[in-house]
Amino acid sequence: GGSFAEKMMKRMGWEEGKGLGAQSQGITAALQAHKTGNKTGRIVSNELGQLGAPSRCVLLTNMVGAGEVDERLEEETKQECSKYGFISRCVIHELPPGAPEDQAVRIFLLFGKQESAMKAVMDLDGRFFGGRQVRASFFGEDDFANKKLDPKETDDEL
Repeated sequence: GGSFAEKMMKRMGWEEGKGLGAQSQGITAALQAHKTGNKTGRIVSNELGQLGAPSRCVLLTNMVGAGEVDERLEEETKQECSKYGFISRCVIHELPPGAPEDQAVRIFLLFGKQESAMKAVMDLDGRFFGGRQVRASFFGEDDFANKKLDPKETDDEL
């Protein structure tokens, strides 16, 4: 089934949840238009580019501040985010003192599927949690697997 466009794209090798292009680096979801007026609208969900290259790993920052991590945070985060899909790992990483307050605690979620991670990033980025505006972005699976969890100097985050 599916729309005409979906059928056409599938004939060209596209699979649901995978990006367009030779290395699957392109968009993975159709752009959505939001009607703003009688004859005007704007594209929603075009912010994927600034959220990093899609992967199964999601980085959440500004959920809690330095010194606010407790033993329940990991379980509560996993429970809350499992609505997007199966989470195989949740890692809470605290940066050393002196890190920017909104970056001090980095929460990593490794989802079973990239589509689940994408839903989580789209839903969580910009949402408020305990009075803080959460930032959600994709994080490289290689860096996660190799425990390179600190911000890179080249990141825009710093």
